[in-house]
Amino acid sequence: MPTDTHLPRILIVDDEPAIQRFLKTALSNGEFSLSQAENGHAALATAVATKPDVILLDLGLPDMDGVEVIDRIRQWSQVPIIVLSVRDRETDKVRALDSGADDYLTKPFGVGELLARIRVMLRRSLQQTPEPVYRIDELEVDLARRLVLLRGEEISLTPTEYDVLRLFVINAGKVLTHRQILKQIWGSAYLEQPHILRVNVSNLRHKLETDASRPRYILTESGVGYRFKSES
Repeated sequence: MPTDTHLPRILIVDDEPAIQRFLKTALSNGEFSLSQAENGHAALATAVATKPDVILLDLGLPDMDGVEVIDRIRQWSQVPIIVLSVRDRETDKVRALDSGADDYLTKPFGVGELLARIRVMLRRSLQQTPEPVYRIDELEVDLARRLVLLRGEEISLTPTEYDVLRLFVINAGKVLTHRQILKQIWGSAYLEQPHILRVNVSNLRHKLETDASRPRYILTESGVGYRFKSES
């Protein structure tokens, strides 16, 4: 049986004892090694000491806002951060994701969904090949050869459509905000022009989806951005 040192390390950051107990119970299934912190300063110290594989972070901490914790961690680490918060406003979600959070779950949430999101983050962290071949359902994206196949047939994309798809693929399962995508693909000068992103996503959906109105691959996070499907 593997020891705790060989299990994925999860850092839980929340100041509510009831939530701490709930998360500890939900994750105490032998799959993870758990550590806990009740405030932002303790979270930063514990993150340095334990080097977690995933951080579960509440935003409403007693000593600092969770977004500040994200900002500080991002100065030295790219550890996946999943925000767990009662704040359900789009502005809060966008602010956290723009600051460097990888995902955002609004309380209350299901244990099954949380575990699925954690597994997505762990798979992304373990991915060692920088230019992999991405396969899901009937879609194959060969990033090394810039080749996109659907049901074995090559799909012709414009350079910009391909760049957007590549960004989605390498961040599969992660929520990307509109501003993150616009800055990455078009640059800071285009942050206030979301229509160019909508046009390219629409074009991609018509080329990749069986039914563009009910997408399987490029999923909309309403008011926030997009998430690319990570598994079948």
